Amino acid sequence: MLKVLRILVLAVLVLIWFVIGLVICLVRPRHRNNVYLLARMLNWGCWVFGVKVRRVIPDECRHIESAVYVGNHQTNYDIMVMTGCVMPGVVAVGKKSLAWVPLFGQLFYLSGNILIDRARRSRAVDTIRQVVAKIKQRRISVWMYPEGTRSQGRGMIPFKTGAFHTAIQAGVPLVPIICSSYVGQIDLNRWDNGEILIEMLPPVDSQQWNRATVKECSDTIRALMEAKLADLDARVKKPQ
Repeated sequence: MLKVLRILVLAVLVLIWFVIGLVICLVRPRHRNNVYLLARMLNWGCWVFGVKVRRVIPDECRHIESAVYVGNHQTNYDIMVMTGCVMPGVVAVGKKSLAWVPLFGQLFYLSGNILIDRARRSRAVDTIRQVVAKIKQRRISVWMYPEGTRSQGRGMIPFKTGAFHTAIQAGVPLVPIICSSYVGQIDLNRWDNGEILIEMLPPVDSQQWNRATVKECSDTIRALMEAKLADLDARVKKPQ
């Protein structure tokens, strides 16, 4: 019964979110803060799942003009769990197939996010160039999941290099965002599903690397994120 109730409440919230989000995007299409507002609205839905999300955001991360944010991607719940860390001026970069997800996909595109075709390398490389140009011209930031897919409890899987090429070419810092492992933690038939910890690390200067050393950049950031993930998992309060 509790699961059914939560699903119904979530369905109503998603409908409200879609309507309000569509109005926002029509009133000010492609505004640099559309994604920030929609993300905050999505994050409010965490209470429906009976989980407390606790975030740590360093002061130096609150005043960054442009950056590439990289997070660990676990499940579809990320669109509610991790969106509380989205900062003003941030847009997301996701797979082109997201545009076909009912309601969410269309709003994802209309709000100003960037879709890339990972199936064709030449198009993906061209998209990175476009993203770099937009970062420089509009002074925006981008949010990317370097794993490229949901890990589904497999830990942090190998990174792709697109996010790191983007940061290096744009000359902006990399900001890792790590969410504690929560796969299997959320039970819709349980009132209290414990907590989820998310921590944003201080900005890392991407200019210490170049195109030739982008793999070293990726490995360095991944090591930082893995270490913080282990720390968060050791401290998080799981449901009894």
